[in-house]
Amino acid sequence: MDQNIIAVIWDFDKTLVNGYMQRPIFEEYGVDEKAFWQEVGNLQAEYQKQGIRVNRDTLYLNHFITCVNHGIFPGLNNAKLREFGRHLTFYPGVPEIFEELKEVVSNNEKYKPFNIEVEHYVVSTGLAEIIRGSIVNDYVKGIWGCEFIEKPIKSALIIREYEKKAESCESVISQIAYAIDNTSKTRALFEINKGSNLFEEIDVNSRIAPENRRVPFENMIYIADGPSDVPAFSVIKSKGGKTYGVYPKGNREAFKQVNQLIADGRIDMLGEADYSKDTTTYLWLRDQVVSIADRIYDKKREQISKSASKAPRHL
Repeated sequence: MDQNIIAVIWDFDKTLVNGYMQRPIFEEYGVDEKAFWQEVGNLQAEYQKQGIRVNRDTLYLNHFITCVNHGIFPGLNNAKLREFGRHLTFYPGVPEIFEELKEVVSNNEKYKPFNIEVEHYVVSTGLAEIIRGSIVNDYVKGIWGCEFIEKPIKSALIIREYEKKAESCESVISQIAYAIDNTSKTRALFEINKGSNLFEEIDVNSRIAPENRRVPFENMIYIADGPSDVPAFSVIKSKGGKTYGVYPKGNREAFKQVNQLIADGRIDMLGEADYSKDTTTYLWLRDQVVSIADRIYDKKREQISKSASKAPRHL
C-alpha cells in the first residue's frame, strides 16, 4: 500500500446535520419525535425487568420495526428511507467542506508526484439508507450505518401449508441487516485502516503489518459531536490521528460536553458545527489535512533519498 491517503471520517447526527436524521420519518407519519425517543429510552429498563439484556445503542432499530408492524409507520421501507435523506438540514458549509478539503491537496502541485489525496467517510449509528439519499453521498468514499432487510430469506424448513401465510405482499423493513453501535464504530476505523472496505480478500481481523496498511491511523481525522464517540476518538487519538469535537452554535450544554472531552484528553480541538469557509472548524480541518499531506510528502522524499545510491563521479 502506498499509504498516500488522508481519511477524514465523519459522524453524522449532530455532526453534519442539526439533530437526528430520523426526523423526516416522524414528520412524514405525523409521529411525535420526542415521544418516540422517550419510548426507546425506557425500553432497556422494561426489558431488564424481563431478564433480557439489550444493546442500548441499537435498540431503536427494533422499535422502528415494531412501529411498522403496529401500523405507526405503514409502508416504511429502504426506498422511503433513502428518499427521506433528501429532506435533511445540514450545518453551514456542508457539503462544500468535503470538496474543499480534497482540493487543498489535489490542487497543490507539490503532492502530485506521490498521488496524495483526501477521502471522506461517514461512520454512524444512524440509518445508512438515509445517509445514501442525502447530499453527502456523492462526496464520500464509504458509509457505515445501520441497515434493514425487507424480505428475509425463507427457511427451507417451512411447512408447505403455512408457506402462503408466511409470505408478505408488502415490502417493508422487517429485520435488522447490520447494526453499528458506539463501540463497533472502531471496527469501521480498522476496515479503513487495513483496506478491507475496498479489498474483499482482506479481512478486518487479518494480521497486517502497520507499514502495509492502506491508511495509517496517523493519516486519519475523526469529527464527531460527543461522548458517544469516545471509543472512536480514543482509537484515533491513541494511534497518532487527529480528533475534533463539534457543538451547535450557542448550545451551552453541548459545549460543556465537548469541552469535557478536551479535559479528558479525548479530542485535540473543538469548535462550532459550522464548516463555512474561514470558521474555526474549517480552518482547523484544513490545517490538519495540509499538515498530514506535508508529513506524507516528507516521508516519501526521505524514502527516495535513502533508496537512491550515489552516482559515480570522476576521481
